[in-house]
Amino acid sequence: MPIRFVTSNEGKADEAREYLDDVERVDYDYTEVQGDLATVAAAGAREAFEALGGVDPVLVDDAGLFVRALDGFPGPYSSFVEDTLGVDRVWRLCEAEDDRRAHFRTVLAYAHRPDDAGDGGDGEETGESDNAVQVETFEGSVPGTIVAPRGDGGFGYDPIFEHDGTTMAEMSTAEKNAVSHRGRALAKFADWLAGEPADTKGAK
Repeated sequence: MPIRFVTSNEGKADEAREYLDDVERVDYDYTEVQGDLATVAAAGAREAFEALGGVDPVLVDDAGLFVRALDGFPGPYSSFVEDTLGVDRVWRLCEAEDDRRAHFRTVLAYAHRPDDAGDGGDGEETGESDNAVQVETFEGSVPGTIVAPRGDGGFGYDPIFEHDGTTMAEMSTAEKNAVSHRGRALAKFADWLAGEPADTKGAK
């Protein structure tokens, strides 16, 4: 049974295919509720699952850039801030700060019928069952530093996020997938689907 990854970003779908066997990218504009990443992702997954027929499992991700000196901003508003202020302005907000440490965090939310779950998995269930629909979440995080934009690859905040001396935009797809926040969440999710215990808390 395919997993429908609800995203307009083909790069995200390609990254998911590195970890999962059967991923179908689906465009669906679900409602983004206000809240932390897990709340947004879980609500979006539940809505998308029902709207897309309530049969095949649905995967939704919500990700954010959390800058320590800005008290975690833009955090869950990262997509909105990217669209309105732009990545360069976020860099300029951070440029004068002595501490430019940050982290990317992703929460994947998987909406499914209970018999779709992996044997013995222990995904963190969020939200209550609604007509036998369940939602599990899986978190991944990667630390880094905000720097002046470098690199032509990736998307979003990748040019200003440096990890181990290299921005995400300077990495190859394989290099980025090996360390990315989304990749770490996908690895946990893949383990859970395979019936292996998964730590859903996310490593920072």
